[in-house]
Amino acid sequence: MSAVLPGTAPVLALDRARIARALGRRERYRYVRPRVEREGRGWKVVSPNCSRSVDPAGGDVDIAWLVRASNGQWLLHARDHHAGCWVLKAAGLRMDDALQRLCSDPQREFWR
Repeated sequence: MSAVLPGTAPVLALDRARIARALGRRERYRYVRPRVEREGRGWKVVSPNCSRSVDPAGGDVDIAWLVRASNGQWLLHARDHHAGCWVLKAAGLRMDDALQRLCSDPQREFWR
C-alpha cells in the first residue's frame, strides 16, 4: 500500500508506522507525544512545544523531516524555526540510522 502525490515518489505507509514506533525510544522530551504527518515526498515529525524556546505561546512545532532519496536511502532534516525552513542534517542514511540520530539527538539539533 503506498500513497503517491503528483510529481513525487511513493512513500510507504509502513515507513510512517516505523518512524512513529521509533519515536517512543527517543531520549529527549519523552513526556510529549509527537506525531508523524505527510510532508511532500516524506514524513514530518510534529510535537507539542517542549520547552517554549521555539514558540512562547505553545502549540505544535515541527521537529524533523525524513525524505526517501531516489537511491532508497534517507535524508534527515531539522527545522530552523527562526528562518522558517528545513535544514539538511544528514544524507545517504539507512532508515535505522536516520531514526537513531533523530531519537538520540546528542547535539540537540531536533529536540530543543
